[in-house]
Amino acid sequence: MSTLPSNYLCILCTIISSCCFLFLVAISTESSTIGVSYVSRLLEIQDRERAPPSVQLAAAYGVLNRLIPSHSSSFDFKIISKEHCGGEFCFKISNHPSLSQNGFPEILISGTTGVELSSGLHWYLKYWCGAHISWTKTGGAQLASVPKPGSMPRVQDAGMEIRRPVPWSYYQNAVTSSYTFAWWDWERWEKEIDWMALQGINLPLAFTGQEAIWQKVFQNFNISTSELDDFFGGPAFLAWSRMANLHGWGGPLPQSWLDQQLLLQKKILARMYQLGMTPVLPAFSGNVPAALKHVFPSAKITHLGNWFTVHGDPRWCCTYLLDATDPLFIEIGKAFVRQQIKEYGRSSHIYNCDTFDENTPPIDDPDYISSLGAAIFRGMQSGDNDAVWLMQGWLFSDDPFWRPPQMKALLHSVPVGKMVVLDLFAEAKPIWCMLHNFAGNIEMYGVLDAIGSGPVEARTSENSTMVGVGMSMEGIEQNPIVYDLMSEMAFQHDKVNVKKWVDLYAKRRYGRYVQSVQDAWTILYHTLYNCTDGSQDKNRDVIVAFPDVDPYSISIPQVTICRRYENARIQNLRRTALEGLNDSFSKPHLWYSTSEVLQALKLFISSGDQLSEINTYRYDLIDLTRQALAKYANQLFLKVIEAYQLADLHTVSHFSQEFLGLVEDMDTLLACHDGFLLGPWLESAKRLAQDEEQEKQYEWNARTQITMWFDNTKEEASLLRDYGNKYWSGLLRDYYGPRAAIYFKFLMDSLEKGDGFHLQNWRREWIKLTNDWQSSRKVFPVKSIGNALRVSRRLYEKYLQDPSLHDM
Repeated sequence: MSTLPSNYLCILCTIISSCCFLFLVAISTESSTIGVSYVSRLLEIQDRERAPPSVQLAAAYGVLNRLIPSHSSSFDFKIISKEHCGGEFCFKISNHPSLSQNGFPEILISGTTGVELSSGLHWYLKYWCGAHISWTKTGGAQLASVPKPGSMPRVQDAGMEIRRPVPWSYYQNAVTSSYTFAWWDWERWEKEIDWMALQGINLPLAFTGQEAIWQKVFQNFNISTSELDDFFGGPAFLAWSRMANLHGWGGPLPQSWLDQQLLLQKKILARMYQLGMTPVLPAFSGNVPAALKHVFPSAKITHLGNWFTVHGDPRWCCTYLLDATDPLFIEIGKAFVRQQIKEYGRSSHIYNCDTFDENTPPIDDPDYISSLGAAIFRGMQSGDNDAVWLMQGWLFSDDPFWRPPQMKALLHSVPVGKMVVLDLFAEAKPIWCMLHNFAGNIEMYGVLDAIGSGPVEARTSENSTMVGVGMSMEGIEQNPIVYDLMSEMAFQHDKVNVKKWVDLYAKRRYGRYVQSVQDAWTILYHTLYNCTDGSQDKNRDVIVAFPDVDPYSISIPQVTICRRYENARIQNLRRTALEGLNDSFSKPHLWYSTSEVLQALKLFISSGDQLSEINTYRYDLIDLTRQALAKYANQLFLKVIEAYQLADLHTVSHFSQEFLGLVEDMDTLLACHDGFLLGPWLESAKRLAQDEEQEKQYEWNARTQITMWFDNTKEEASLLRDYGNKYWSGLLRDYYGPRAAIYFKFLMDSLEKGDGFHLQNWRREWIKLTNDWQSSRKVFPVKSIGNALRVSRRLYEKYLQDPSLHDM
C-alpha cells in the first residue's frame, strides 16, 4: 500500500461527519464525541436487550474460574447500571466489605457488563498483582506473581473507577477468520472469548458459520446445493470467497462442515451475548453464485475481473456481483439478515458489509456511488429496522478509485449514526487505527509510541466522530506486547508514557524484575517496536519468501564484476535476467539497527539462568533469536548471489550450505516452543473432518494457505505464494529448506555448465515440490522438544556473536 496524499487524510476527516468513525486505537480526557451522540439511540437499544445481570455475572465468573480457579473465592462481581458511572461503560475495583472475615472475597469488582467485570479483573491482576495475560501460543498467562488467596493486595480505601472514553472496543479483520480461526473448535473459541472479555473487547466480528445461512437463503432463490459447491471456497479460504475474490478454491464444502460451523457459531454468539458483548454479524455485499444470473436473467449482475489467478483460471475466477441498485439486492439482503435472526434468535443490530473490498465499482459518478451505498443499507435495514452498517475503511487507502467526491458520496449515502467506519492501518498512515499484522506472518514488529499517543490526538481533534477503539489484524498469536498495550487503550484517558509502560510490561510478562531483560526490552522498544518509516510489515524474509527471480535481477550494490567476465556468456545471462525482471525481488523490510537488536538478544540469553523456566520468557527468547537469525539469513542469501554474479562456484557452494544449515538450525530452535510448531495447525484441520476424504481436503487447505496460497500452473507460481508464510518448526525443515536447496542447485549447475540460470526449470521443480508438499500426509509434532535457552545460546555463538555481523 502506498502512502495516501495528505489532502485525502484531511478531506476524509471532514467528510466523515455524517458517519461514525471507529478508530482502532483511541483515548481522550473527554468521554464523549460527536460520534457517540450519533449512536446514542443504538446504545440505548443494546442496553435494553443485553443479557440479564444474573447471566452476565455467571459468564464473568466462568472467565475467572477458567483463568485462575485457585482464586475463584477471592473475587466478588457485581453488575451496576451506567448511571453509577456517569452514563458510561465502566468498572470499579474496591476492597470487599467482608474483607476482614476469613473465607470471604477480598476484592469486589463492579461493572456495567460482563465484559467490564472481566476487564476489571484483568486490570487488578495486571496492576496490583503484576500478572500478564496473552495467548497460549505466545506464552500464555503469567499468574505466578499473584499472591495466594487471603493475601491479595488491597486497593486504596476509596477504590477506583475506570470508564471507557468511547463505548466500543472492536476486534478482528474479515480475513482473521481464515488466517487464524479456520480450524478452531469450541474449546479454542471459549479461550478466545475469555481473552476478549479480559482485554475489554465488546464489539467482535462473528463470521463463523455464515455459509450455512447462505445455503438456506439461496435455496429460497432457487439455487441448488450443487450450484453452491462452486460458490463457496474451501475451509481455509472462506474469507476470500465471502469477499467475492474467488470461488471454489479448496472446496467444495461438505454438508457436515456447514452444519458443524453453524452449531459452533451459535455457541460463540451465546457466550458473547452472555458476557454483554455486541457481536457484529455479516450482511449481504452483493457477492452471488454464478447460477443466479440464469435464475434471474434480467438482474444487473457483473462478472468481476481477475483476482490474483494465473491466466484467469475459470475454475476460481471470476466472481459475480449483484448491483446494489437492482431490486433483487435488497430482497437478498433482507432475507440474509432475517435468516440470521431466525437462526440465532437475536442480533446486536450492527452488520459488517465490505462490498467494495478489493473490488471497484463499475462507475465513478458520485450519484451512482451514493445510490449504491443507500441500497446496501436498505438491504440491511429491511431485515432489521435498527440496523447499523459497519464497514472497513481499507478501500479508501488501497484503491485510487476513491477520490474525495467518491468517498463523500458513499459515506453520506447513509443516515447519520447508521454507518461505522473501521479506519484501518493508522499506525502506519495516521488517520488512526491498528492493522498491524498481515496474513498471520511471524515478525517482531510494532509502533508502540503511535499506539500510546497518536490516537489521543485523533480523538481530541475538532469534530471527532470516534465511537470506539480496537484491533483489526489479519492474524493473531504474535507480538503480545502490541496487543497488550492496544487493548488497554480502550480504558485509557491520557497518553501513555510508553517507556514506563514497557518497563512494567517486562516485569509483568515474566513475573519478576531482572535488570538485564529490562535493558533488553528498552532496546526492543526503540528498535523492533519503533517502526516509523510508514511501511507495512508483511514478512518477506528470504527463508519464508524465497525470491522467484533470475539471480542477475537481484541488485548487489557492493558487487563489481571484473572486466574479464563481461563476455558473451555474461551478456547472455543478463538477457535471461531481464526476461525475468517482471518477477520482482521483494526485499525484506528492515527498519532498525541489527546491532542493537543483537545486543538485546545477548541480554536476553544472559537472563536465562533466572528466567528459563518461565513460558513467556521462552517464547520471547525463541522469537527474538528467530528474528535475528532471519535477518542474518537474508545477508547470507545476498552473499550467495554476490558470489554467483562473480562466477565464484566455491563461494556459492559454501554460503549455500551455510544457509541451508541455518534453516535446519532454526527449525530446531522453533521446535522448542509449542507456539512455533506446524503440527497443531495441520492436526486441528484434520480433527474437524468426518471421514478420510474430508481429512485430506482439510489438510490440503491448511498446507496450501501457508505455502502457495492460490492457484498455479506447472511453470508459474501463484501470485499470492508465501503471502501466508510462517516461521514454524516442520515447515522450515520440510519445505522452506528443500525449496532453497533446489534454487542453489540451479545456481551451481549454471556456473558449472556455463549456460545461464534456467529460471523456468527452477520454477517447475519448485512448484512440483510445493504441490507434492500440499498433498503430503506427513505428520508433524504437536508438542515442543528441546531446551530453548541452550539452543538459542548455541545458535547465537555459532552465527551472531562475530562483531562484524553487528552492522549487517
